[in-house]
Amino acid sequence: MKLPGRTLIVGGGIAGMCAAIELRKRGVQVDLVELDPRWRVYGAGITLSGATLRAFTEVGLIDDIMKEGWCADGLDMCLPNGMKVAEIPTPRLGRADVPGAGGILRPVLARILREHTLASGTSVRCGVTFSAIEQAADHVAVKFTDGREDTYALVVGADGLYSNVREWLFPDAPKPRYTGQGSWRAIVPRGDVERAFMAVGKNVKAGINPVSRDEAYVFVTERRDTPDHIAEHLWPDALREVLAEFGGRVGAARDALNAESRVLYRPFFALLLEQPWHRGRVALVGDAVHATTPHLASGAGIGVEDAVVFAQELERASDLESALQAFTARRYDRCRVVVQNSLRLGDLERDDAPNEIHQQLMRESMTALMAPI
Repeated sequence: MKLPGRTLIVGGGIAGMCAAIELRKRGVQVDLVELDPRWRVYGAGITLSGATLRAFTEVGLIDDIMKEGWCADGLDMCLPNGMKVAEIPTPRLGRADVPGAGGILRPVLARILREHTLASGTSVRCGVTFSAIEQAADHVAVKFTDGREDTYALVVGADGLYSNVREWLFPDAPKPRYTGQGSWRAIVPRGDVERAFMAVGKNVKAGINPVSRDEAYVFVTERRDTPDHIAEHLWPDALREVLAEFGGRVGAARDALNAESRVLYRPFFALLLEQPWHRGRVALVGDAVHATTPHLASGAGIGVEDAVVFAQELERASDLESALQAFTARRYDRCRVVVQNSLRLGDLERDDAPNEIHQQLMRESMTALMAPI
């Protein structure tokens, strides 16, 4: 079909920026609005699976990611004392020179994405979002919080877990739910860590993943019955206590935590919206429809894949409705596997399930993610 005319993307996160880049490649005029006036991102590091690296390769970001992040093959499994007990392969899924796993600082990834989004010719306005949306047969009329009004052929909600576009589009949709776990993150010197490793303790799973030539990030998953608020000034001491049972490199990283470590705590929430993911000329992508926990290191990746598939289906379908239906049809089962299996892995950790069950589910999930997008 003829590609849609002027398109609005609400939300300047990973999925929104990648969607803008992919649509601009195809000549679509794109406006992007981002509520944060400084277009910031919060967080420490992010683990990049082979499938995620493949998706970033498709978008055209992989060279910058490899230059400013850290990529390597394989994952080491360790006991809490640091002794390695297994090596897990991470097959190369994209370009032959791109390793099967990696990591990068979230602010660095966000900067790379911003640079590519602006270079694509996307028109970006920060500190702005929509205040009203009204659909007609051939356009969408949008009012913005800065007083402007405009019309678009297509509106894409990429505004995350607590999406206002989703709330407007599907007011009766389920709300994000707490999963019974939380994550700790901290930045530490990389030292001699060449690739990611993970250690499983009694109630805590911890690991370290390089994110640059000089830095790595500690990632920790902990049971918590409720998503209680923890004051930021308590985070460093709380993380040290959480990691009390660990030795080896995790223990050394714990002992080295200081004011420069950028400790961060977040409770896990998840969401999977049933089909459809659109109504009329308004569609949803990324965390707005499939927010997951990080157990498969694929939350960002499936958002990037959304952007690729979304643009592909707009390009090949005979009409907009068919394109949006085809997008959801291609994405739903894959995203469901990531969300549901990630939640199941978290349940297994909280329930002290045998390692064999956990490992089997991990293998099944990784096999599914290796399949083409």
